[in-house]
Amino acid sequence: MNTAFRVASATLLALTGLTAQAQSKDIVVDPKGDVPYAIDQRNVVVKSGADLCWRTGSWTPAAAGSVQAGELPVGCQCDRDVVGADICQPPAARGASGAPAAAVAAPAAAVAAPRTCDFSVTLNADQSFAFGKATLSPAARRALDEVATRSAQCASVRALLITGHTDRLGTQAYNQKLSEKRAGAVSSYLAGKGLKAGDVEIMGAGKTQPIKGCDDSLGHKKLVDCLAPNRRVTIDVKGPAK
Repeated sequence: MNTAFRVASATLLALTGLTAQAQSKDIVVDPKGDVPYAIDQRNVVVKSGADLCWRTGSWTPAAAGSVQAGELPVGCQCDRDVVGADICQPPAARGASGAPAAAVAAPAAAVAAPRTCDFSVTLNADQSFAFGKATLSPAARRALDEVATRSAQCASVRALLITGHTDRLGTQAYNQKLSEKRAGAVSSYLAGKGLKAGDVEIMGAGKTQPIKGCDDSLGHKKLVDCLAPNRRVTIDVKGPAK
């Protein structure tokens, strides 16, 4: 299978929604204002060419199941295995108690849902990038070695989504390019370790999805150290299990 490489800009995706699939247009934000997935100007979840959702820094398993998109959690469009198949059934398919309604005519033998090998890894803490750099640290390389080893245990890797991030210091244009370089460094390293995927997508989120805020009064050096968790890369692996 030919491997397709794409580099996407988070800003461009948010403005155009070119890869979005309009499955719902009534996403209800939770009380804290956190949305676990990137949403375009039509209030539609943005998806990649491999039908993967772009997770934001607010993503958690709980958020995927609590933020609503119509009658179902928004995570049912993106992380059905995390939210749960029962919860993602349409209301009409559930009984009065909310449990799945009994089938009118049960099949002779239930067909088991295919097992997946999906997982996500984030390079952070001592694995994060030095300020203004896209060079992998020894700790980051060790973490990526584990990603390659774990991926080799899958039957195949259908899709690999790599998203680079920066801290908020510097211009948006500078940080956009830097985030893409960080994602590219991770992609090159994993390719060198033999990780092959049917579809590889490289995205730079720039400084748009911070996971930690810091006070400017700290001074430059302490501020740079404080913002280190934002200088990260996330790796999402999708594929069937053996």
